[in-house]
Amino acid sequence: MSLRGRNFVNVTDFSNREIEQVLELGLELKTRYQAGIRDEPLRGKTLGMLFQKPSLRTRASFEVAMNQLGGNALYMGPAEVGMGEREAVDDVAMVVSGYFDVICARTFGHDIVEQLAEHASVPVINALSAGEHPCQALADLLTLREWRGDLRGLKVTYVGDGNNVAISLALACAKVGANFAIAAPNGFDLPEECVERFKQEAQFTGSKIEQANTPEEVAPGTHAFYTDVWTSMGQEEERERRLKAFEGFCITEKLCALGEDAIVLHCLPAHYGEEIEHDVTRGPRSAIWDQAHNRLHAQKALLALVTP
Repeated sequence: MSLRGRNFVNVTDFSNREIEQVLELGLELKTRYQAGIRDEPLRGKTLGMLFQKPSLRTRASFEVAMNQLGGNALYMGPAEVGMGEREAVDDVAMVVSGYFDVICARTFGHDIVEQLAEHASVPVINALSAGEHPCQALADLLTLREWRGDLRGLKVTYVGDGNNVAISLALACAKVGANFAIAAPNGFDLPEECVERFKQEAQFTGSKIEQANTPEEVAPGTHAFYTDVWTSMGQEEERERRLKAFEGFCITEKLCALGEDAIVLHCLPAHYGEEIEHDVTRGPRSAIWDQAHNRLHAQKALLALVTP
């Protein structure tokens, strides 16, 4: 099964088996690297990183991933590119396709990364957009597998906004047979399109989805609690409204105790005292730091599989 030359803009761009292939290779590459074995399948290849947003984990993990695979990475921020402003997105795609072997893009609008994928002649990976965060979802699945074993039948409960992270996580769960629950205030639920896509995927895996307006409703039976900040980059003007709407949507030890020996995940950065208590992130339930580190290993596998 070859993924060479494929785009990864949405979680559903890969089949269930292809997602499993990425996870299996990610775990293998992680184990081999920790054992001192250096695999360099991308020697001589270059990753172009087109970023509209600043980052910590995304930039560091992609650059290090390409380096560890024997290749090179070139970061280009908004000042250099100006996608959709200084230069048309399709122009950028066609130009950089002559420089890079693979592209990752961190954008505001999901349409930007979709246009890149449409017009580039090399693979395009969505490193984050307003619509999805598929690379984060791969790292999440990798972490769940390490901490909980078989993903099929696990219950993952997301507490917070039905945003890009929640969308990709939900669809990733549906791909691997995990159950997904979300507790969100009215008006911040998963988009109906995402729920329908989940149900379509679940026909093949048996995954179930639950939706509620309080965390306590969906907490029982949870194997992993997950959250994200209430106000994401670009939503700063909504902060006061969101603080009121999300009051009580916090991962605490009390909430975690309602689960089944539940672990805790967070895509970071965290606003302690809002969506999660600081002590929970430092306690024995926390898989957050492994999750952050697994961005590297999941993306190494993805790059190794899609780069021609």
